[in-house]
Amino acid sequence: MAQVAINAVKKSYGSHQVIHGVSIDIRDGEFVTLVGPSGCGKSTLLRMIAGLEPISDGEISIGTRVVNNLPPKDRDIAMVFQTYALYPHKTVRQNMGFALKMRNAPNSEIDTRVGKAADILDLKPYLDRYPRQLSGGQRQRVAMGRAIVRDPAVFLFDEPLSNLDAKLRVQMRAEIKELHQRLKTTTVYVTHDQVEAMTMADRIVVMNAGVVEQSGTPLELYDKPANIFVASFIGSPSMNLFKGKITGGATPRFVTDDGAVLPLASAPAGSEGKAAIYGIRPENLTIGSEGFAMDLNVVEPMGSETQLFGKLGEQKCVALFRERLSLKPGTKIHLMPDLATVHLFDAETGKRF
Repeated sequence: MAQVAINAVKKSYGSHQVIHGVSIDIRDGEFVTLVGPSGCGKSTLLRMIAGLEPISDGEISIGTRVVNNLPPKDRDIAMVFQTYALYPHKTVRQNMGFALKMRNAPNSEIDTRVGKAADILDLKPYLDRYPRQLSGGQRQRVAMGRAIVRDPAVFLFDEPLSNLDAKLRVQMRAEIKELHQRLKTTTVYVTHDQVEAMTMADRIVVMNAGVVEQSGTPLELYDKPANIFVASFIGSPSMNLFKGKITGGATPRFVTDDGAVLPLASAPAGSEGKAAIYGIRPENLTIGSEGFAMDLNVVEPMGSETQLFGKLGEQKCVALFRERLSLKPGTKIHLMPDLATVHLFDAETGKRF
């Protein structure tokens, strides 16, 4: 195992810069997820750690070694790709042991390591099958087994679940997390799916347009987003964000651009009259006779919960309830926010007050 230090790393393609001086310290044995929208630079950063992309500026260290100029085979990493990248003419056993065979490892060592990895991933019954005889989830486990067999200092995962169906993604999320808890190998995991990031990571790094917006534990990012981008990206459904301004003086309140009045427990010093964004998560709203009025457009019953979609004036609003509700689209309901969970952001900078 080893720590990974990313120090002021930049990446440019000609005059176009895609990574803008990113610095991240990943502790030994930590599971860190890089998350963000498509094109934010997360996969490019992962490929630079792996040595598949050259670094334009900055420094990457794995353990005690600076690896900027080391080829991938000398970095003591193993990578699991979005596509399984299995040899179709080789059996599961041969696919998993191929890297060791290329190193001229003894057959006895290859058999031992492949057998151990197959035990961990429940692949023993499939060792003599070919990839075409496996399901998508089984193929992904073979790709993970190939990485485990190498016994690397660092695992790198590049959106490994994006080709799987929804049910299998949930299963594989749990398997990868359990695998990390068992092996304790430093892991860097890239995904655009914030649910994967929230459920799997020890720490999440949120990226946008080649910069780090915020880094922290899943609940730190969920409870205290640093800016509007993180607030809207982390959480499903995403946080409601209403435009308006803070007013009321000693009895603060928030008035939206449409004139709706939203309650506040307190307001930041010097924020009176200032343009702001009022954030409240869908699950922190309750239905009652008080609060703001929402015009209900869509009701989504999901069995264990109900999602309500509507509008506060001209601004979209979502509410989430862990119960079944008998409500009809086209009606008006009143929603009261839990004042302890209200977030306020500066409308100009997008940063949390």
